[in-house]
Amino acid sequence: MLKGVQPILTFLHFPGEVLPLALLRPITGSGSLAITTDLIAQYGPDSYIGRLASTIQGSTDTTLYVLTVYFGAVAIRNTKYALKVGLLSDLIGVIASVMIVSLVFG
Repeated sequence: MLKGVQPILTFLHFPGEVLPLALLRPITGSGSLAITTDLIAQYGPDSYIGRLASTIQGSTDTTLYVLTVYFGAVAIRNTKYALKVGLLSDLIGVIASVMIVSLVFG
């Protein structure tokens, strides 16, 4: 899977090891925490990948869980705009994480 997107990730200075975390984070909090834990255990907390994974974990949210629980609690059924904005904010969180970790930690 990564062979097809590896040139794009290299151009964006985004490590391929963190891609599963970025894709899974809007869906599940516990699954993304498990990926973050594995990345930190494998690469170390002070590595670029460990810092990037930690920053992504802290700057994004489990969008689908939030929409399901909070909108379901108040019986809101039309969530299409909230879903778009939530996923866009997760994308912005990942982009900002890459920029900040690159600037601060090189």
